[in-house]
Amino acid sequence: MACQRGALIVLEGVDRAGKTTQCKMLVQALQKSGRPAEAMRFPDRTTTIGQLISAYLEKKSELEDHTVHLLFSANRWELVPTMKKKLEQGITLVVDRYAFSGAAFTSAKPGFSLEWCMKPDVGLPKPDLVMFLQLSPAEAALRGQFGVERYETRVFQNAVQQKFELLMKDSSVNWQVQDGLGCRVSPFIVSFKARRKN
Repeated sequence: MACQRGALIVLEGVDRAGKTTQCKMLVQALQKSGRPAEAMRFPDRTTTIGQLISAYLEKKSELEDHTVHLLFSANRWELVPTMKKKLEQGITLVVDRYAFSGAAFTSAKPGFSLEWCMKPDVGLPKPDLVMFLQLSPAEAALRGQFGVERYETRVFQNAVQQKFELLMKDSSVNWQVQDGLGCRVSPFIVSFKARRKN
């Protein structure tokens, strides 16, 4: 008997919104409920492309902005075969950042349109659910280690937040917004189960 396809669940938000913590909690809760689940995150800094991105984000190297955007996209594409295989095996993937972050962050820079930023990711596996952790950049700036990486400034994060708000107007994507301040794993589980029953 063929197994049911796993779900692709993405968590998005500004830096320090709590995505990594919530991804871990969600994977644990799904596994506890008997559903095979694994976490992924982008950029995946373990690959050759990911290492280039990591050095850039950590301010150890400089790259032209178009190049950086395409590297982020290439980092997602190089993991598509793995993602598809796991989903087909019935494993639910909980992903910390995806193409929406790529579009939001690059289009927050001068001279980049959302339309151009989204094009390299056309054809990626479509998420079943995108949870957006709503947290003001001012609140995020109060969290530990804010400012360590290149894009962690309040001005830039405000611009990113505005781009996410534009992305969330796309009704073809199943967006759900959660309060990043008081969020716990239970809202994710409720939303996930409701969607999987439809």
